[in-house]
Amino acid sequence: MNKQKIINLIEKYNIRFINVRFIDLPGVQQHLNIPVQMFLDTVIDDGLAFDGSSINGFQTIDQSDLKLTPDLDTVYVDPFKKQPTLAISFSVVDPITNQAYAKDPRQVAFKTEKYLKSSGIADQAWFAPEAEFYIFDDIRFNTSINEGYYKIDSTEGAWNTGTYYDEGNSGHRPKIKGGYFPVPPIDQTADIRDKIVVNLQNAGFSIERSHHEVGTAGQQEINYKFSTLTRAADDLMTFKYIVKNTCFKEDKTATFLPKPLFDDNGSGMHCHQSLWKDGKSLFFDKNKYGQLSDIARWYIGGIIRHAPSILAFTNPTTNSYRRLVPGFEAPTYLVYSERNRSAAIRIPITGSSPAAKRIEFRIPDPSSNPYLAFSAQILAGVDGILNKIEPPKPVDENLYAMSAKKLSRIKTVPNSLEESLEALDKDKDFLLAGDCFTQNLIDTWIDYKYTNEIEYLRVRPTPGEFELYFDI
Repeated sequence: MNKQKIINLIEKYNIRFINVRFIDLPGVQQHLNIPVQMFLDTVIDDGLAFDGSSINGFQTIDQSDLKLTPDLDTVYVDPFKKQPTLAISFSVVDPITNQAYAKDPRQVAFKTEKYLKSSGIADQAWFAPEAEFYIFDDIRFNTSINEGYYKIDSTEGAWNTGTYYDEGNSGHRPKIKGGYFPVPPIDQTADIRDKIVVNLQNAGFSIERSHHEVGTAGQQEINYKFSTLTRAADDLMTFKYIVKNTCFKEDKTATFLPKPLFDDNGSGMHCHQSLWKDGKSLFFDKNKYGQLSDIARWYIGGIIRHAPSILAFTNPTTNSYRRLVPGFEAPTYLVYSERNRSAAIRIPITGSSPAAKRIEFRIPDPSSNPYLAFSAQILAGVDGILNKIEPPKPVDENLYAMSAKKLSRIKTVPNSLEESLEALDKDKDFLLAGDCFTQNLIDTWIDYKYTNEIEYLRVRPTPGEFELYFDI
């Protein structure tokens, strides 16, 4: 994409505005609108100044000035704006030097791709995240000095089999943990899921499949074609935007919260990934376990070695660890396996195709900032390759049915965000390679998570505590 092609798009769709998109450090998409003419006259070439001190995780007020620069390859027509609008992702640079801003998540991803090439190991990393989500009809929550609650409702929720409706209760809805692949009328979200798919296709996504997921009350999964590290992160932010706004237009609400429902499956973001060089996959070897090459096995070794630290970015919320508990689909044991979905890393069955050979890291969830989460995985894998880190032996039996004695010998994920942040503070050298992450970014991340999330929740009673302790 270049300036002339942007002009052609503007003329074709009678575009009036450019929606400037960028990402804050926690991973929330930010935006502002500018008229087309201003974009073409100045911003497309010179960038756009903004106040970095007002963005979470960025600058202090005494050094607030930053600049946004457009990435024209990310353009698409926004399907939700009343005025014809092009959405474009921007990166953040220093306004004086024009150098990459170290705490801009997109710049971290760009630097990670550059470091991968400079390592000589590979010239391309491919990512295909599978971000699950729920669609609800109603969500209410509040926390204050005298109350704290949330209330979720969905006409599809298993708890509504006995609810009185003026129009009658059909009785058709997925049971708890029974939502995988039922046809309508049990699957009541098929039509809205199709609307999401159409909006995604119009924005340039190549959709592979869509379906109801395991959870009752509208858990969903929509899979689309893989891309490079930075582009895959861009796509995920666009995916979340389109999912949420399609549901909003239909008077429903979508959430990527990892564990919104007690006692039902949480929403994960399985990350399929592979390394390539000179147009060939580096992960395939037909004569070895799972048809994995030595490079792929060492890559897995790096991810497992650094997993507690990686989780500070791939599972970055306190709610993430409500999902990472035994008994549900989310894996908690740090091993790899062919086909086995109870392992942290699965080797999908891909037949004899070298190009399709990949690994699937099943622990991450969609609350993560994808630019940081994908980069952390790549850097851990590269460290594994450079140091030939051998992973634990593969486990091909159901980990959920394994004896306690055997399980005691297997390393598990951290039990909380606090444990992951402690691991990150101790194990971060692999992230500093190539200046991809900086010490300042890591320190800011840890401080932000402790101050704004862990400490925020630590002092607030929960409804469960009243149930347990009120009469003590």
